[in-house]
Amino acid sequence: MALTTLDAKTALIVIDLQNGVVAMPTVTPAAEIVQRCSDLASAFRRHRLPVMLVNVVAGVSGRTDQTRSTASRPDDWAQIVPELHQQPEDHVVSKRSWGAFSSTDLQAQLQAQGVTQVVICGIATSIGVESTARHAYELGFNVTLAVDAMTDTHADSHVNSITRIFPRLGECGSTQEIIELLDRTRA
Repeated sequence: MALTTLDAKTALIVIDLQNGVVAMPTVTPAAEIVQRCSDLASAFRRHRLPVMLVNVVAGVSGRTDQTRSTASRPDDWAQIVPELHQQPEDHVVSKRSWGAFSSTDLQAQLQAQGVTQVVICGIATSIGVESTARHAYELGFNVTLAVDAMTDTHADSHVNSITRIFPRLGECGSTQEIIELLDRTRA
């Protein structure tokens, strides 16, 4: 589906672009994703639309088949990358699970600002981005996914989310398409 519109009150949600996550090996180099997300954040700020910067500060407890590293992390592991040029009006959401809505104030922040649509980008496509998109959709937000502004640690997981899951949750577009639509509809 082509990108059709952005609601008057659309927010950008940037998932896990923090020192520890961008240091992981990814399908598309993290630096490219950070740049595209930074471009989106700049455009949203220029149009005085909310920017939500999400970081993960810890994992939830529980048993899984896949082992998780218990090694200590550097002090700056959860710090938002400086390339996003965090502004005082940006809202930081610190999470302990995959999705940005679970056990955080994200939904309340968006509702307080009258947001009806979210644009989502970040790392990892099949985990933090997809979990957040699913929850946003279930909460009734219009969802747009900046598909060239996200990546994953596994190519097949990334492709599955982009081709099979995201078209069922919202509209997909490129960073440039989203910025052009923002500029065109808010001129």
